[in-house]
Amino acid sequence: MTTLSPYDNMSPVAQAAYRARAAAADVAPLPRAAKDDALLAVADALEVRTAEIVEANAEDVARARAAGTSDSIVDRLTLTPERVRAIAADVRDVAALPDPVGEVVRGSTLPNGIDLRQIRVPLGVVGIIYEARPNVTADAAALCLKAGNAVLLRGSSSASASNTALVRVVRDAIGGSGLPADAVQLVPGDSRESVRELMRARGLVDVLIPRGGAALIRTVVEESTVPVIETGTGNCHVYVDAQTDLAMAVDILVNSKAQRPSVCNSAETLLVHRDVADSFLPLALDALADAGVTVHGDERVMAHAADSKATVVEATPEDWETEYLSYDIAAAVVDSLDAAVEHIRLWSSGHTEAIVTTSQAAARRFTQLVDSTTVAVNASTRFTDGGQFGFGAEIGISTQKLHARGPMGLPELTSTKYIVTGDGHIR
Repeated sequence: MTTLSPYDNMSPVAQAAYRARAAAADVAPLPRAAKDDALLAVADALEVRTAEIVEANAEDVARARAAGTSDSIVDRLTLTPERVRAIAADVRDVAALPDPVGEVVRGSTLPNGIDLRQIRVPLGVVGIIYEARPNVTADAAALCLKAGNAVLLRGSSSASASNTALVRVVRDAIGGSGLPADAVQLVPGDSRESVRELMRARGLVDVLIPRGGAALIRTVVEESTVPVIETGTGNCHVYVDAQTDLAMAVDILVNSKAQRPSVCNSAETLLVHRDVADSFLPLALDALADAGVTVHGDERVMAHAADSKATVVEATPEDWETEYLSYDIAAAVVDSLDAAVEHIRLWSSGHTEAIVTTSQAAARRFTQLVDSTTVAVNASTRFTDGGQFGFGAEIGISTQKLHARGPMGLPELTSTKYIVTGDGHIR
């Protein structure tokens, strides 16, 4: 009699998910030392095999350029030897972080003598659906492994050669360290059907995390039967208050917009209080021009265009909701702090908003009224980042309110369970 394999008649995606589930069960109880050794091996392998990774990435970049892909997206796609070394450094940083698994979230001895503890445990199998950025491949693998999870990676076809090379390096390294290689897998297939199947693998995949543009995130949130941690787009605002340090405001604005415009924590809208518009806008427009930024301005911003070297075009209603991810910014003059807050409430994606002010009262009111994952006072929006917050390489920035909000590090890749210890207690 022929015994059927449990994988018989399964699709390649289902097979990968079953293997990940088995690997997750093996990784979950591992001590920190075992996971850290594996991550350090991954970091070393990334550096040793940099040429292999960069060569594969060059195929993706060439295809992207031939397809007319925008420069900002090509930048997110590109891996250089320096960027690979930075990825390896991020993996080492994750290895150095405290292990969240087993941490006691709360605990007490109940009046009846029962010992009650709530501890962190791995989520299990984490699926990541993401676009373009191959650095996510290594970051996600490192964070998921450190938190005791297995990970199924579904990158976009635009980065297929890069992701394949990176996962091959990671699997070889963790397998050589004694961890199951299947704890890190690429989801088989390049079609949308493979994504759809991953989104419906409820019972095999414990949680999905989409990283990418608004269309991708919306599709995963609306169509997935697997629980989703929603990472949102970044329509981030910088508000310059009536009481402000003009030079500081210019520096924060330019850094927020132009330091790296292709990422979700770059500023997309500038709001300026009317009382400082005449003094601030000439400085801001010239500084943005020097940074190569095109300004999409309302009527009151347009009034300053003739006296500036900046490229200023008339804003349309669509500009207020746009995540440009490019050297573009929308700009408006507002009549009050409350008007700025109203604008943010209407158009923000809930990611990051910044106020530049010398008024403690204004800062306090702004932080109380603005409902986004991060509110910055006299600081660039670019600080909303797991690394900048000291979390290590982040898995994403959640703009939802349940389970996780803001940059997600290791604790956000765990769930909890209760340990109830008695001495013959019965109820």
